[in-house]
Amino acid sequence: MTIDASWKSMAEADLGVGLDKLRSLSGGDFAKSYFATMTVVSETPDSHVAYLAGTPLFIKTHTNPPPNHFSTEALGLKWLAETNSVRVPEVIGVSDDAPYLAIEWIEESRQRQASEQGERVFGRQLAALHQATCNSFGREDKRSTGSLGLPNKPCERWSEFYATQRLLPLARIAFDRQALGAGVITAIESLAARLEQWESSSAKPSRLHGDLWAGNRLVDTNGDSWIIDPASHGGHREFDLAMMRLFGGYDRACFDAYQEALPLDSGWEERIALHQLAPLIVHAIKFGRAYLAPTEEALAKYS
Repeated sequence: MTIDASWKSMAEADLGVGLDKLRSLSGGDFAKSYFATMTVVSETPDSHVAYLAGTPLFIKTHTNPPPNHFSTEALGLKWLAETNSVRVPEVIGVSDDAPYLAIEWIEESRQRQASEQGERVFGRQLAALHQATCNSFGREDKRSTGSLGLPNKPCERWSEFYATQRLLPLARIAFDRQALGAGVITAIESLAARLEQWESSSAKPSRLHGDLWAGNRLVDTNGDSWIIDPASHGGHREFDLAMMRLFGGYDRACFDAYQEALPLDSGWEERIALHQLAPLIVHAIKFGRAYLAPTEEALAKYS
């Protein structure tokens, strides 16, 4: 296996360790990922000597990521961990110069699915995460998130954020890449101008994972859930829940436990497809025509 020496050298220098037993991992549609173990080669004050030799790591890299991509992801993981609600892997090292992100290795369960009790626990943990509110929708540092580099300018209202930082930028990308037809692009732009009618006055910006499909939830050998690969920002908490419903992988017990811990606003069922529209457009851009019909169906609910 050929390894890009630039990020590996950067990681070893940053951490003061050697990376051993490096192997490529499957999965993911953007970054390359690797398993590695740390071998202590120095005992400088900055080295991770506290991690025993042989401690496993998960490492992500990319030859040409969006600006500050991995440091933004690292900040997101730390931002979520600050709430002491959900389990988030520790960030071990990160660089945007020779791009990489190294995090704590989570040993996954062979079933890769939580038990019913595990689902209920995760539902309550997610509710606790969403109770951590923000000063605005978006990100205070204005950093973009995701492989498409979506903007996160702070906004006072959800309707402004979802229109100007999600739907309209995605419509432009879809147009430029000819991923969606002109009629669909026009319908997205029309919807973006009418979002206020679905805005709940009680909705406050919550700390969101921002891309919480089932592949970004890991279940470890103890049955505990961890979340990875965030596109973190302050947003409408219904967005995380809608993303969880979009592709499946979460049990009803998870949603029931969430609702018991932090009941959703009236009419939330009617807004599920609205929140799912942004990730559907993303998938149409990245993966093609298979997502055209689902995007059009979501749009039709709000025409």
